[in-house]
Amino acid sequence: MKTFKFPARHGYAVEISPFIPTRLACATSQYYGIAGCGTLLVLEQTETGISLVKSFDWNDGLFDVTWSESNEHILLTGGGDGSLQVWDTANPQPGPLQVLKEHTQEVYSVDWSQTREENLVVSGSWDRTAKVWDLSRGGQSLCTLQGHEGVIYSTLWSPHIPGCFASASGDGTLRVWDVKTGRCRLAIPAHKAEILSCDWCKYDQNVIVTGAVDCSLCVWDLRNVRQPLSRLRGHSYAIRRVKFSPFNQTVLASCSYDFTVRLWDYSRTEQPLLETLEHHSEFVCGLDFNLQIPNQVVDCSWDETVKIYTPLCLAAPPPSARVW
Repeated sequence: MKTFKFPARHGYAVEISPFIPTRLACATSQYYGIAGCGTLLVLEQTETGISLVKSFDWNDGLFDVTWSESNEHILLTGGGDGSLQVWDTANPQPGPLQVLKEHTQEVYSVDWSQTREENLVVSGSWDRTAKVWDLSRGGQSLCTLQGHEGVIYSTLWSPHIPGCFASASGDGTLRVWDVKTGRCRLAIPAHKAEILSCDWCKYDQNVIVTGAVDCSLCVWDLRNVRQPLSRLRGHSYAIRRVKFSPFNQTVLASCSYDFTVRLWDYSRTEQPLLETLEHHSEFVCGLDFNLQIPNQVVDCSWDETVKIYTPLCLAAPPPSARVW
């Protein structure tokens, strides 16, 4: 396990570059995101550890980060002042290239579309709206999507369907949106508690997972949402982030306010919990799979660390595992 320590900053989100498998970014905040400023850390994984490539400071907490899908140097963060910040690691200047300010409360989620024909970003805010942006068209959003009755914690593009994203909210619903029509295609009362995260399956366009304050993960088939395909229990506090594996159709990871990261196989009706990792001493908020280094996981925590590792349960994938 490799560890990077960043004193006086608390990790909220981490994402590995889609271009450089050893490059990652971490969005952090001072004072647990309650007050103070934020710092975007750009890190490099080496043979022996993790080194700092560059850091960018912002005047409010940073809660999420996403890499551009078209330029290896560009990143986007969401901040506590309701703005989105565009950063360029190749730019010698310390400030952002662009600041997008339309949300009226914290931006808790940002995601860059993986569809090649698009260059779209979606943001989700505590102002209960999601906004879609085309950064090549200036600083105004293309559209604002409304419908949630609680704060939005997660917005994520479908890796399969152009112009489609999912959102998870404090109102307990998961919603699927169509950008072309500007309407909600599907609203699922997924939990009787706030939903803090969602993620799409990388192999099936109809499967999505939610993680909530009720300590459970629910895997949904969007063609039949009367009940989840699987309900996974094991965490003792709220689930902050969920991620499907890019290498195994039914394997996913979750991190929680119980200080743990857990690996699951939802296809297993008995003992779906594969592994529990207890290597943090505070809330674990950020989580990502490496798309190019099989089964490598990165996470970040309020304990001021980023960690990179391969869970034991994934070190030797079963013969039946579907691998890209």
